[in-house]
Amino acid sequence: MKSKNLLLWACRIIAALIMLQTLYFKFTAAPESVYIFSQVGMEPEGRIATAIAELLASVLILIPRTSLIGASLALFIMIGAIATHVAIIGIEVMNDGGQLFIYALIVALASFYIILKYTKRRKKVKA
Repeated sequence: MKSKNLLLWACRIIAALIMLQTLYFKFTAAPESVYIFSQVGMEPEGRIATAIAELLASVLILIPRTSLIGASLALFIMIGAIATHVAIIGIEVMNDGGQLFIYALIVALASFYIILKYTKRRKKVKA
């Protein structure tokens, strides 16, 4: 039971840290962020809106009572990011070696795990 709780916390922290770390680049209009959002026709509004949504998701994931909402929001955002990489901008962006794509996958997987754990808990409580 304790190891499952540790894994849940690890997923919450990892997902939040990755999203929080990328905020700097989005909010400061770093060349990589501007390039990505320009490629999909969403610069600057989409970049700023995505940064705000990721900030909100990060905070919500770290609060136990709102982790399910935060993880759901994060998963939704990451599905969009992954689809954008695969369909439009490619896995590797500006010679990053696929790092942003990998971050999106990690956040998506961590968020999916959080969602699974919280929905299982709710089913047990209702039973």
